[in-house]
Amino acid sequence: MATPEIRDEIDALYADYAEALDDNELERWPDFFVEDCLYKLVPRENWERNLPIALMLCESKGMLRDRVTAVRTTALYAPRTFRHLIGQFRLKAETPERIHVRANYVVFQTLVDDLTRIQNAGKYIDLIVRTPEGLRFQEKICVFDSVLVPNSLIYPV
Repeated sequence: MATPEIRDEIDALYADYAEALDDNELERWPDFFVEDCLYKLVPRENWERNLPIALMLCESKGMLRDRVTAVRTTALYAPRTFRHLIGQFRLKAETPERIHVRANYVVFQTLVDDLTRIQNAGKYIDLIVRTPEGLRFQEKICVFDSVLVPNSLIYPV
């Protein structure tokens, strides 16, 4: 059973993660992960069938930094804002070193000249570890529900 302090730390990790992405502070995104990490954005159908194809796959913090550089320097897109809503998380397993967590999420996207729309929805399947800097993601697997993928899915979820 997780202590209220652990739950508060996890809640703060998710809130800080969403705030960095929503405030377009992409350069902060890799700091939420340990060096040897896994970030995967995968359709639910592939996840349920145990298929390896992912839309986005980063297998280290360096690859996360590369993703940020790619978004900042090579992507051409209309100005937009994002809003991440992360549902109440569920602790699935816990040891002193590792916490397995699942949380539902919805990402809203607003283009400057358009209405707000759902950009992505699904669940996070996370492995969180304690570091000297606080809790960090060792694995973040984002399993999204739709088989249709918006072309703006170049940003982290």
